[in-house]
Amino acid sequence: MNLMRRANAMELGIAGKNAIVCASSKGLGLGCAEALAAEGVNITMTARGSDALESAAEAIRLRYPAIKVSTAAGDISTEEGRRHALSVAGNVDILVNNAGGPPPGDFRDWSRDDWLKALDLNMLAPIEMIRATIDGMIDRKFGRIVNITSSSVKSAIPALGLSNGARTGLTGFIAGLSRQVAQHNVTINGLLPGAMATSRLKSIVSGEALAASLSEDEIITQRLTSIPAKRFGQPNEFGALCAFLCGQSAGYLTGQNIVIDGGAFPGTL
Repeated sequence: MNLMRRANAMELGIAGKNAIVCASSKGLGLGCAEALAAEGVNITMTARGSDALESAAEAIRLRYPAIKVSTAAGDISTEEGRRHALSVAGNVDILVNNAGGPPPGDFRDWSRDDWLKALDLNMLAPIEMIRATIDGMIDRKFGRIVNITSSSVKSAIPALGLSNGARTGLTGFIAGLSRQVAQHNVTINGLLPGAMATSRLKSIVSGEALAASLSEDEIITQRLTSIPAKRFGQPNEFGALCAFLCGQSAGYLTGQNIVIDGGAFPGTL
């Protein structure tokens, strides 16, 4: 056994399984890929930019030489991109759906095409990936699907209406599907990140600063005030939770939407 994996892994019983982790060249997707690799899972990583994707994959290969790390550059929101990723991955035991969100704005400015792009990216592409992999999971009596959505599914973010609508649509669909496949040891859960230290957060902060005529530091201070943990989350923390949901011991946990936001969501339930 790879000594590096033994030292760092949580021993979730998924060594040797095969995973696709979408949009995993950076940020939360990369955090998930690294955490699964630490468990001995063979990874197929996807992203639109091939250079960044290959660089991220090579870093994981060097750290965990006992596992297979493949790459599939392409746009996962397109049929071609999905077909390529699936052909590279082969049999998929673990699917982590992830994609960057659409831009913020005012709904009055959004066209039908803007809405369709958001739906393709954050609702329909994950459903298509699930449709392509779930029957194999059912046949093998093991499957773990994690959809990375957003804390906006629980508490809408006004400026992110395109994301709110598309991700909530995916969540509603999964609420039904997850109960249909649970008897086959196939689980589907959502991971809902709050403010995480990623390039996505940087772009949102920049936009908010411009709109409010404030500095980015001032916007960050305002954001941290609303987070009980008083910091932004880290991709490795997010990845560890994703890996747990993919583990053998999480087989009785399905159809849930787990917020990871430092306590910012104020709801009781």
